[in-house]
Parts: sequence; structure tokens; C-alpha cells
Amino acid sequence: MRIVIYVRVSTQRQSQSQTIDQQIERLAEHIKNRNWALDSENIFIDDGYSGSKLNRPGLDRLRDKVRNHEMELILITAPDRLARKYIHQVLLIEELEKFGAKVEFLDRPMSQDPHDQLLLQIRGAVAEYERTLITDRMRQGRLMKMKAGTLLPWTILPFGYRTDPQHPRDPTKVRIEESEAAVISEIFAWYAEEKTTIREVCRRLQAHGIIAPKGDKRWSSSTINGILSNPVYIGIVYGERMRKVERKYRWSPLRVSRTEYSHKMLPPEQWIEIARIPAIISKQQYDLVQAKLAKNQQVSKRNNKSHEYLLRAMVSCGVCSLACTGRASKNGYSYYWCQSKHDCLYKGTEKRCQSRLIPVKQLDELVWRDLSEVIVHPESINNALARAHAGHWLPQQLQSRLATLRKGQASLKQQLERLTQAYLNEVILLEEFKRRRMDIEEKQLSLISQEQQLMAQAENQKEISHLASSITDFCQRIKSGLQLATFEQKRQLVELLIDRVVVTNEDVEIRYVVPTTKNSENILFCHLRSDYQNREIS
Repeated sequence: MRIVIYVRVSTQRQSQSQTIDQQIERLAEHIKNRNWALDSENIFIDDGYSGSKLNRPGLDRLRDKVRNHEMELILITAPDRLARKYIHQVLLIEELEKFGAKVEFLDRPMSQDPHDQLLLQIRGAVAEYERTLITDRMRQGRLMKMKAGTLLPWTILPFGYRTDPQHPRDPTKVRIEESEAAVISEIFAWYAEEKTTIREVCRRLQAHGIIAPKGDKRWSSSTINGILSNPVYIGIVYGERMRKVERKYRWSPLRVSRTEYSHKMLPPEQWIEIARIPAIISKQQYDLVQAKLAKNQQVSKRNNKSHEYLLRAMVSCGVCSLACTGRASKNGYSYYWCQSKHDCLYKGTEKRCQSRLIPVKQLDELVWRDLSEVIVHPESINNALARAHAGHWLPQQLQSRLATLRKGQASLKQQLERLTQAYLNEVILLEEFKRRRMDIEEKQLSLISQEQQLMAQAENQKEISHLASSITDFCQRIKSGLQLATFEQKRQLVELLIDRVVVTNEDVEIRYVVPTTKNSENILFCHLRSDYQNREIS
């Protein structure tokens, strides 16, 4: 029997207490008692991964192996090692068993008996409740300690400070690291100077060869902004300053997000003052910097809309994958510029991007002309939709293929009946009967699979036809106003129908998106930054 075992721990503390080894030892002993064999390559481990999520490397490799029909039995110590949420347990067990792999738990072997299934459901629900309860209690405990001033909120120590390694969260053990504090003082002093920008501060730090907090040679604008806006440098430690939220944008729409979450700053009235520590800069200097940060945010380029750019915030450089911004020159010409062409700090290299300047007028006219053509002739959208879903299926072709497959199944059924009759009449031996029956059954399974696939494609075709009708109707409703559309109306239509415009020197790639329902016509796709998470857009 082909056997695999899966073990998991969710915290570093569990890992250090040998619970991984304990699980493997128990499972190996169980296999030994049944005289089974286990290959070392069939041990799948997730060390330090939460059971509340399905995104686990060991589990992913296990599922891939099961999909290839390489396993018959999966041994796990308990259901909560597979997943903490009951719904995840059900989904995983159904998926694994669908590919012929039985799941068995040591703590409570489960069968198809209704009582066992009910117990599995109850245990899954209890495990999910227990995890939620533990998480909430830990959060409440941390919050109480912070309010009492006995627990620092830091998971990463602020640049410029050190703590006692034995008591890293104790506010009374915080001290200033003089070499880093000197850098902090320079950062605040430089930025307080008139006409000095955050990027200029980055350049000065790199020119002096100062290493960034995480050990990088290059400083980023976000790092400097985080330092300048952090009240810890005036000696006040606040908790609950930020809240983890789902990431809604990426550094570049052409690149995949590295993290699932980002942090949102909460209003100052919601902050919790925890402790007072040694200050590096004065309150007066801090307030001056905060006023400058607020002013610069109001007049920043992303908030400056004095010029009309039809493709504002929608153009990307195909050379370096960074976003392009609109700029107007003194002689009246406007261009879309790659950010790293003007400043190589955006690119994180020594060289600036070598892409060409993109004339705003020509690109806007090109994109609007192509967009109008797509709306006036929606057949191109329907053809692309059909290609994406494996092409068109004509009704007569579908019926013909289904009839052929069913004839083949009927023929195999007759062959199996004749083979059985031949064995019963002692015309062929048992071994020959088993071999021929296995061949026929494999062919039957293949024909059944083909029929299911064909039916699924037929259902897809019905969906394609419905979507094509909806898209055609949408294009008919809006094409009449294309010629007389104002700039605001053009801009709204561009935001609705275009995901990204990628310019690589002379080549222009327009990535369209089309609403498939009337409800989606009110949602601007370019604002759905969450759709960019963890995948490339194509």
C-alpha cells in the first residue's frame, strides 16, 4: 500500500518542544504495527504554519502528489493537524478521497458511519472555536499589558534603539543606540530644511554610505517616511497606531504583491500611550517635520490634477515594469515618464530606466481610438472570449461526439459481458479474465472522463454565449455617445474598460476588461486593486 503521513505545528515554541518528532514517531509506530512500509520522501511537514489557512507548502506538495494518484492512504494524528476550520477539513478530505486517497486519523479513526461523521464535524467545529478563543484571549492579554505600560508593541525594534535581549518587550530596558541616533537626528534635520524632499534625504544617506535599518545599501522613501512620522523619537511609545488590513494595491500593477496585508494608520485619538523612553529629537523639531509632511501630501503629484491626462495612473513602463506619471514641460508638451527614468531610486539600481518619453497626446488618442473601435465592433471581444474558453462548439458537433462516446461505452459493456460469460464457461482462465477485465475497465473510465469533460465544455459554451450577449448589449448602449463624450466621460469609460496600458518603446499593449453584468458596469476596474493580489494580470 502506498502510504503518506502529514504532520504540522503552528508555532516556533511547538517546534522546539519536538511535537513534530512526536507526531512522526506515533505515525511510524502505527505503520510498523500494521507491517506497512513508509518512504522518507512520503513524509510531509509544515513547521510553523497555522492550521487556519490552506496555504501551506507541505500540504500543497501532498495535494499535488495525491492528484497524480500516487497515494492510497494518508495518516494524520488528529483532524486539527490537517486543518483548524471544519469547512477546510471537509474540503480537504473530499478532495483527497476524490483522487483515491483515504484519510485516517490516529486519535479517532473515522469511517463512513453517520456517528463517526457527526463526531468529526463536532471536533472540527470545537477546534475552530478553540483557536478563535485562544486568539482573542491573547489579543486581550496583550492589550491589557500595553495599557498597563508593561509591554512594548514592537515586533521589530525601531531604528536608533536597543533593548535587553532577555527582556525585549520591557519599556524600562529601552536605551539609545548612539550611532543610529545620530543618523535619525540627521534625517530630521535634513528634511526640515527648505525644499528638501524625502528622496533627497535618501540620496544623501546613500552618498554617505549609511546602511538602511534592514541592512540594505539603499534607503527607500517608505522607510524615511516611517521614521519621520514615528512619535517614538520624541520619547513616547504608542500602541494600536496601525491596523492590519487587506492589501489593495501593489508597488507596480505589473508585479505580484509579496504580502497579503498592509497596515493602515489609525486616528491619533485611538492610540494608546504605553511608556516614556529616552528621546532622540525635540518635540519642536518633530512638530515642524509633521507640518511639512502634511503640506507635501496635499500638493503631491498624485493629488495634483491641474493637467488633463486621460490615462492618469494607468500607464506602465514595459522596460522596468514601474508606473509612469504625467509631466508637463515648460514649452507646453506633456509626457508620461517612467518613475525610474527620472530617479533611479525607484528602480533600486545604479542606472536609470532607458525607456523613451511617451507623448501624452499621441498615446491618449491612440488608446481612445482603439477603445472606440472595440466598442463599435464587439465581435473582437466575443472571439477573444471564445478562444479563452477553448473555442466554439457547434450543437451538431457536440451531439456527434457524445453519440460516439456512448457507442464506445456500450461496446465495452458488451465486451465485458462476453468476457464474463467466457470465464464462467471455463473458456479462459482466471488470470486471463482478470487481465482482460482490467483493460476493459480502464477504457471505460477513459470514455467516462471524456464524456464528463465534453459536457463541462458544453456548459462553458452556454456561459460564453450568455456573456457574449451581455457584452454586445453593453457596447450597443454606449457606442452612440462616443463621438460627443466629454473628457470626464472619456476618463470614466477608460477607468471602466481598461486595466493597464503597457508601453515598451514603440510598442503599446492595451489590457482591456469588460463588464459582464449590469451591476459590474458601476465598478471601475482600475480601483479594484485587490484583484492584483498574488497573481499576474494577463
